[in-house]
Amino acid sequence: MDTIQIIVIAFLVGIMVWWLVCLIWLKPWNIKHLYLRLFWQLGSSNPELLTMLGILEKIGIRGHNSKLEDVSEAKFDKDYSRLERGLKLLRSYPRKRQSTETLLSTDILDWFMDDQLRNKPFRHHDYPFNQMFGMQSETPNFMLTIHPLNNMRDARDYIKRLSKFGVKFNQGLDGMRIREQKGVIPPQFVIRRILDEMIAFSEVPPSENVLYSVFEEKLSKIEIDTEGRQTLLAAVETEIRDSVYPAYKKLIEYFSYLEPIASQDDGVWKLPDGGAYYAQTLRSSTTTEFSAEKIHEMGVIEVSRIENEMKNLLSHLGYKDVRNAPLFLKELSDEERFHYPNTDEGREECLKAYGRILEEIDLSIGPVFDLRPKSALKVERVPKFRELTSAGAYYQIPDMGGKRPGVFYANLRDMNEVYKFGMKTLAYHEGIPGHHFQLAIAQDLRGLPFFRKLVPFIAYSEGWALYAEKLAREQGAYKDDPFGELGYLDSELFRAVRLVVDTGIHQMRWTRQQAIDYMLSHTAATVESVTSEIERYIVMPGQACSYKVGEIKIVAMREKAIQALGEKFSLRNFHNVILQNGAMPLSLLEQVVDTFIQKEFAPD
Repeated sequence: MDTIQIIVIAFLVGIMVWWLVCLIWLKPWNIKHLYLRLFWQLGSSNPELLTMLGILEKIGIRGHNSKLEDVSEAKFDKDYSRLERGLKLLRSYPRKRQSTETLLSTDILDWFMDDQLRNKPFRHHDYPFNQMFGMQSETPNFMLTIHPLNNMRDARDYIKRLSKFGVKFNQGLDGMRIREQKGVIPPQFVIRRILDEMIAFSEVPPSENVLYSVFEEKLSKIEIDTEGRQTLLAAVETEIRDSVYPAYKKLIEYFSYLEPIASQDDGVWKLPDGGAYYAQTLRSSTTTEFSAEKIHEMGVIEVSRIENEMKNLLSHLGYKDVRNAPLFLKELSDEERFHYPNTDEGREECLKAYGRILEEIDLSIGPVFDLRPKSALKVERVPKFRELTSAGAYYQIPDMGGKRPGVFYANLRDMNEVYKFGMKTLAYHEGIPGHHFQLAIAQDLRGLPFFRKLVPFIAYSEGWALYAEKLAREQGAYKDDPFGELGYLDSELFRAVRLVVDTGIHQMRWTRQQAIDYMLSHTAATVESVTSEIERYIVMPGQACSYKVGEIKIVAMREKAIQALGEKFSLRNFHNVILQNGAMPLSLLEQVVDTFIQKEFAPD
């Protein structure tokens, strides 16, 4: 090898080394590499998220499956520092050198990171332990529904994760003590709810705890000898007794101390700089600049419009002169024909009915959808230990490894709360063409930066799910089912009421009971269901406003496209535009729709 060849090789190696140094520590040469680095930095430090995604397992990386999320103050400090550096670096790339598609990715990531940093002054304003999705219930739920149990290694990792409950909960307690010092204490009813939940969870013998019974059930499907099985079961029982239960005992002791000093004020207005905090939660949830007052007014207008539609439909059904449509629907809902038996057989029948509803809508919406998710969809009951405080339903995304399907969880704690006339619209919202279509399709997208498949924008995702309910109605899902259509209107009304009560609680200083009374008078829901919902809005300020705001904006975008394109408008193409770009802030989605309109006008 002559001198010139050596110099050339050395030069190329030097370039590769410098490229690698820039990629990992400095400024990557290509902004798309920065997308990957930023996402990896923020996501790779959360082992629970990595397990949920199920990607690394495909290449043999499984170390994260034995760890729980770090929720320490030091970790949050590190994350915010990374965000600040990352956003500054992202904005250093000249926009004029980026393609239209790359600019969209840059703007989406910029909005997300900037929004996270806007939350920094309020990092201690939330309630990490709460009755809805608090750490005390989400951690065991993660173990039961997300942690894989397909082989011996998975089983051993399960045991290792159980041993780390104390570490995670201690970190959470440190955060709670900081909040206490700052005057951020959950309302008294929240503390009572989670105390009851934690006591019930930890008072049973370890071998009767759901963490043991579910492990035992899943272990029975793994090929293992009897001695090995008993060894693993004994280890799980030991960790529940020596790690999990002591962790809950410390939580119970702290919240028992906190309960008598907590106030009964429910809105975040009571917190330090609570008004600014609520404004930020609304901006983050709705991805708009709408004020609390504007959102409240939107809600009042929508409630009136929908109630008039319900009255008209009831009139066509022969129910004349109905003064309060939702309360009349509630009276109808008490009739036996609208319920399944409040038994295990009734619950099984209900789950099968949900399955049939989803099969029917999946077959009927072909003309308006090109995109379909690759992942399957299952319908399951909300785990029993979560039923009392869980919402009526929720969706869990499939993993990216293709092993876990999307799941529509229905809360069947009391079948008297499940109305047959409301089942269709709920299935459309959580399943097809709602969350399952939007979230699972996002995972299937090719050619987009990875972060765009996963970054959450609630107004987009929940707005789409509520739009999916409306779309199903437009496509004739209720042509022979007027009571089902009433159920749809009641569902839409429910989301409109949320705008009123969420802003009422957190901006206008309504009490919990005022909000409950308003929702009871404007929906057909039971007292138990309404109470659970209002208590959800109290611990998740602003989030409930994302649904109706998102749907209103998507419908407005569609109307704008229809008016602009006329006969050239294609509903299927419009849906492609909404779904094929992944989630994004509504302001950026409007830009995408405007570009779609311009392209449709372009000559072929």
